[in-house]
Amino acid sequence: MLSPPDRKRSPIRVLAIDDMPQNLRLLRRLLDAGQVEVVEATDAVDAVRMTVEHAPDVILMDIRMPLRDGFDACRELKASAATRLIPVVLMTAETEVADRLRAIEAGADDFVTKPLNGVELNARLKSLARVKRFTDDLEHAEQLILSLALTIEARDAYTEGHCQRLARYA
Repeated sequence: MLSPPDRKRSPIRVLAIDDMPQNLRLLRRLLDAGQVEVVEATDAVDAVRMTVEHAPDVILMDIRMPLRDGFDACRELKASAATRLIPVVLMTAETEVADRLRAIEAGADDFVTKPLNGVELNARLKSLARVKRFTDDLEHAEQLILSLALTIEARDAYTEGHCQRLARYA
């Protein structure tokens, strides 16, 4: 039986975005203290900037906000190479199917409705953060392998460019 590497668990970094301060306070109370570190934003414009600054594991964003809605912010985050792999969970008090479809079209990884269930929300965030960390590990492994291949190619003029040609043909 395989056993996972022994790593100290760091808290999940969640960027919570909601224009209502009372909702952000509620989110802080619902999320597992010690296991979740929360950074807050009150609008979608700040959220995009803060995503780059804080590199959260998961983004939890309200849909209905002034200035810019959560759908647009999600679309922008998913279009950027720097932020597209960060899971985005959109939330709203609305229960319309149209909102769920717009969330999927915007690239959201999950969708929750208010009032929030703390146990379910924590489970969803932990699951998404776990997948994000696996994705990050794979991305780092890919960069390491490419680096090694390019180093090996550079030592022999005969094989130089082989990896790039192989990738282009594939």
